Amino acid sequence: MIRFENVTKRYRGTSKPALSGVDFEVQRGEFVFLVGASGSGKSSCLRLILREDVPTSGRIAVLGRDLRSLANRKVPYFRRHIGSVFQDFRLLPSKTVYQNVAFTLQVTGSSRGFIQQAVPEALALVGLDGKQKRMPHELSGGEQQRVAIARALVNRPQVLLADEPTGNLDPATSVDIMQLLARINAGGTTVLMATHEAGFVDQMQRRVIELRDGEMVRDEVHGGYGDTSNIPRLVPEEVRGAAAAAALTAVQEVQRQTADLSVVRAALAEELHAQRVAAASADDAPIDATASATTVEPPETTRPQETGTASIVEPPAVVEPPAVVEPPAAEPPAVVEPPGVVRPRTHPITLPTVDVAELGVADRLGLSDEDDEEVGPTS
Repeated sequence: MIRFENVTKRYRGTSKPALSGVDFEVQRGEFVFLVGASGSGKSSCLRLILREDVPTSGRIAVLGRDLRSLANRKVPYFRRHIGSVFQDFRLLPSKTVYQNVAFTLQVTGSSRGFIQQAVPEALALVGLDGKQKRMPHELSGGEQQRVAIARALVNRPQVLLADEPTGNLDPATSVDIMQLLARINAGGTTVLMATHEAGFVDQMQRRVIELRDGEMVRDEVHGGYGDTSNIPRLVPEEVRGAAAAAALTAVQEVQRQTADLSVVRAALAEELHAQRVAAASADDAPIDATASATTVEPPETTRPQETGTASIVEPPAVVEPPAVVEPPAAEPPAVVEPPGVVRPRTHPITLPTVDVAELGVADRLGLSDEDDEEVGPTS
């Protein structure tokens, strides 16, 4: 049916041959998978079978004809016995489904009666009954591929070549197309299919011819797709240095916060020093009896207060860090003390109302600065 004898194919401008010494034979009624990576030579084999290319060396025989001796004018007649299905469908966009399938028969000169009988049969075989008048753009991808298969089968060829027929289809539609090809093969048509679909190859368990870099490395009956361990998997890779980068970022953040804290502490210390200098200067200046009662006392200073005959020791003032300055509240008017009496200059304290009759007690205790010799009333 199809025979390759030591076939080598070289393309101009390439140093490595597309096919190198390929030998295999496909018998009538077989279903054969051509498998291999992209560029391994699968499509080159199909083009040589269709006589689109000629081998650089070796011999190819298809349907009992030596393609090396086949005249160019006889190639169209030879191709009538071979159907072909491609990945991109290759439908005529301006013709209906019926017209696309009938076009092949019209080119070969078939009669109108034969066309009217053969086209509906081919469409029924691929499951497109009732869609003869649809345009290609009105069909799904799977339906367009079915039209392409019907067009390839309408001539009732002996060989069907399929180059990645499920490459543009979703998984469910791909299963339907593979089942259709299996039914076509069961009807006696030889099917030679180039594919990357490892799942279909493993499930169907048909003959497998594997190509690698233009050389045939395996020809196995009831075989599977082969070793897929070298196919890269979509496993997310761990980013190297991610932990180190995160740790460095954390260290830099701590260093930045430490530097900011040092600046704040320096500013607080400078402000505190300025307050101490200002307080010391205010302590050396003469005391104004009418000064505001909110004057800040120098910190950590102990000074006796003379109130007549007693001395009172002021507790050391606690120096607080500078806080948010709030607008001063309304204060009562400053109290004018008698000469010689100095009271702590702190926040104003509201004094209770004193009865005038009790002022004599203060005079007897010697707490008055008046030079009055009279003694007031006693209790």
